[in-house]
Amino acid sequence: MAKQQNVLFITIDQLRADCLIGGLAEHVDLPNMRAFMTEGVTFARNFSVANPCGPSRASMLTGQYAMNHRSVRNGTPLRHDTPSIASEMRKAGYLPMLFGYTDTSQDPRAFNSNDPALKSYEYPMPGFHEVTEMRLETSFPWRSHLKNAGYEFDNYLDVYKPVAPNGGAPKLNNPAFYAAEHSDTAFLTNSFLDNMSAYSDQNWFAHLTYIRPHPPLVAPAPYNAMYDPAKLPLPTREQSVEHEMAKHPFLGAIDPSLAIAGTVVGFDDVAATDENIQTLRSVYLGLATEVDHHIGRVIQFLKDTDQYDTTLVVITADHGELLGDHFGWGKMSVYDAAFRTPLMIRMPGLTNAGARINAITESVDIAPTILDWIGADIPNSMDGRSLMPILQGAPPDDWRSYSFSELDFGKSSEPNPRQRALGTTASESCFCVLRDDRFNLVEFAADLPPMLFDRQSNWESENVADKPEYVQDMMRLTRQLLRHRMRNADHTLSLFEITNTGPKMAKRYT
Repeated sequence: MAKQQNVLFITIDQLRADCLIGGLAEHVDLPNMRAFMTEGVTFARNFSVANPCGPSRASMLTGQYAMNHRSVRNGTPLRHDTPSIASEMRKAGYLPMLFGYTDTSQDPRAFNSNDPALKSYEYPMPGFHEVTEMRLETSFPWRSHLKNAGYEFDNYLDVYKPVAPNGGAPKLNNPAFYAAEHSDTAFLTNSFLDNMSAYSDQNWFAHLTYIRPHPPLVAPAPYNAMYDPAKLPLPTREQSVEHEMAKHPFLGAIDPSLAIAGTVVGFDDVAATDENIQTLRSVYLGLATEVDHHIGRVIQFLKDTDQYDTTLVVITADHGELLGDHFGWGKMSVYDAAFRTPLMIRMPGLTNAGARINAITESVDIAPTILDWIGADIPNSMDGRSLMPILQGAPPDDWRSYSFSELDFGKSSEPNPRQRALGTTASESCFCVLRDDRFNLVEFAADLPPMLFDRQSNWESENVADKPEYVQDMMRLTRQLLRHRMRNADHTLSLFEITNTGPKMAKRYT
């Protein structure tokens, strides 16, 4: 029998990197992921190359920057023939099993207009075999599971509402109406464990994607009250919302504190008071701890079935979460908290277990890494690079010195409030971020001034783009941004050459 090579690719939705490395790490209990960090390699400067959920996953699973795959918003289709981790694993003989979701909007050219695939932006990416559907806005299997367990509800949104145990008026950190054993996180984990035992005698690939700690912020007991809001640090922010909004027209277009209402169901008028902010932060951390508990069950399953030493395990997040930083919530932001994500990888035979790597990595690197590990070809369309040399202790001399991220904040159907405030069209309602060892440059497609943050000075609290002493830095970073886009334009076919003896192809990375 050939050497066993399994792949478990775990994605946690909206988990901040500093829950494991940084300011929140000492305030949240994540024992299983911390134990995994000692057994694998941790990439301490990893960034999602796109936000929000759909675009971030499109990039992570195709290995492409958003400027190439162009599935730039939730609901924006991904070309049906785009090479992805699923399509390439199939070429290698693997069945790409999906436990959860990819938030992929389907190409309308490949389906009849009446097809259900065109009625939801949360459809699976082409090539995946959807074992367990676990989508934020539908989740029919989990919904049926709750009903079969005796829970009664008429409106699906009710499952996301905190419920007062005594039947009174609910509070922000009251528990969900279901027990922890019936939560979406528990249900998804149970499905994975129930299905995977039979695959131990063959190579397998599983993509396990947890919704939590993505809002709505409601947690089952005991996770809802696991952390005392009064003992948590306050968010990183300016002295006032007004000061935050004055930094740049993009930031001033919408009061960021209003976004707190979108983090919880049943509290439309929740105010951004420190008490409410800290309470919701505590629920978020409780949900993160719940996910950690179930990841521990998954890792233990691999060990108990003697598959841990035949499996490449990747644990990451699709993007980050502001969690009150800069008075904002969610991930539609220019700030690092929205893009910086955890990334931990363990492969069999690892010789530097416990290492913490400070080289800059990006979410597009994950798919090439998995393909490299199983010995499969990496398509030229993939902008990311394999992390295998770094995992093996030999980082390439030409490894990147900066990271690149994109975000489209518009809507194609009708202008959203930010577009109306800025007067931007759908095509120009986007920005990109270039980060090197010192600076973050934010450049807009619209006629808006750039932003520049000097992380060695005031981190992200001051926009220094218009200060004379930064002119040379602005020029250097802008040129770097231009070169990056030119060098990474879509390579799907650009390295092919049609000759009189047939097509020839050069490899993008050697």
